[in-house]
Amino acid sequence: MRLRNWQSECIRSAISKYETSKHFLALATPGAGKTVMSSVLAKLLYDQGDIDLVLCFSPSSIVAHDFSEALSEQFEAHFDGTIGALGNSFTYQALSTLDNKVWRLFDKYRVFVIFDEIHHCAGTNIKDANAWGKQIITTMKEKATHTIALTGTPWRTDALPIALADYCNETGQIQCDYIYGLKQATSDNVCRIPQIVALDNDQITVVEGDETSHFTSFIDLLSKSIIPYSEIVTYISVIEQLLIHSNYKLNELRTINKNAGGLIVASSITHAWQIKLILHQTIGDSAVIVTSDEGNGNDLIKSFRYSHQKWIISVGMISEGTNIPRLQVCCYLSNVKTEMYYRQVMGRILRITDAPDQQAFLFMPAEPNLVEYAYRVALDIPDELAKVKFALMDEDITTEVRTTKGSEGVSTDGYPEDIFIDEPVISIGNKKDITDKTLGPIDETLESKITLATDKIMRIFGQYNHTEIEIDGFNQLIISDKSLAKLNQYGTKMF
Repeated sequence: MRLRNWQSECIRSAISKYETSKHFLALATPGAGKTVMSSVLAKLLYDQGDIDLVLCFSPSSIVAHDFSEALSEQFEAHFDGTIGALGNSFTYQALSTLDNKVWRLFDKYRVFVIFDEIHHCAGTNIKDANAWGKQIITTMKEKATHTIALTGTPWRTDALPIALADYCNETGQIQCDYIYGLKQATSDNVCRIPQIVALDNDQITVVEGDETSHFTSFIDLLSKSIIPYSEIVTYISVIEQLLIHSNYKLNELRTINKNAGGLIVASSITHAWQIKLILHQTIGDSAVIVTSDEGNGNDLIKSFRYSHQKWIISVGMISEGTNIPRLQVCCYLSNVKTEMYYRQVMGRILRITDAPDQQAFLFMPAEPNLVEYAYRVALDIPDELAKVKFALMDEDITTEVRTTKGSEGVSTDGYPEDIFIDEPVISIGNKKDITDKTLGPIDETLESKITLATDKIMRIFGQYNHTEIEIDGFNQLIISDKSLAKLNQYGTKMF
């Protein structure tokens, strides 16, 4: 296999460091090829007689499967933990369920461990570690012969230290053993250059009881804390406009590359079904939905990866490490506004293929945080997150995951029981007009059960617009002048 230059350099750096240390941390931008690089490294160590087995841990089952396949290809052996296997590939979630049969391997064999997206695992010791970090610290850190930790976003939003990572005592900066950023990757033609379109509107009206307010942009609206962003992404007109713009670009790409695909990132399961319905009504297209509700989610992703289907809608299942290289357009309708998630999603459209057109487009509302991330996309670590704080906790902290309103119910025929949006549109079409062999008949719940969730109503009268501005290091970012002016007004530092 012919490796990319960065992959060969990273492997040489790892081999060199293993002469004096067990652990190696590699930062490579999403889409650069970390899976292949670490699999080749594992085979090299095995051929040199340095290791006996390989274990891999990653954040999702689809990524774990991809690692298993990559290792199997390199070793020409299976990696499923069965008799004759040279290892296995697990999710981090499985750490708590692994029995002593797995942990005894570290006592009997020389084990090489691959940790994908290591930033999910926190802790320098038991006191400041999360559940996944504890298993690494207590079981694998000392017993593994060698490890390689991989990440495309080497920081945590809670500022806790990443497991197995070293930090500078004076500055708190993370110390990566090898760095391959997005600027380098696009320059080397390893990753596509991301082009970002932020849609805005200059005539927004919010009615609350007898009070009416007017806003000239989404940034203006959000600065007043009247309607949260999580509700804006559920408005039909916002969804329609993002879908129309995204679909136009995807159609354009598919005239050159018929396999080009689009990813729509939804906020909840209910939101995903709402988007699918609007996509069908507005554009006439259907989409594959992949959420935690689908028991065969991994099979749906694999099927879409190799198909000619146009759109796939995901709620959190196509983000870190999920490999669908034909994705070239992303419509970002998630309510998640963290920079880590934003960059990981963007990484899904950056993988280079042999197709003739290698453009990549991300469409999103002009929300101030997302716009700021777009300007910083050429950086590898955000300034305000580059440092970590070390804290010793006297007791475990348990957090709850709360579901989004309206996301819990799904009817027996597979459609959501309710769709909650905050827009005064009750009729969304006749079910007789919305049938095809993919979508199936629309049941009564999708025809009329669009419920107003609050007494605030947002109406959008203006035109959705954007203009082009230059970004250092990349081609262009597209965003409205009004949004840019508002960002400057609120003191957002863009450069």
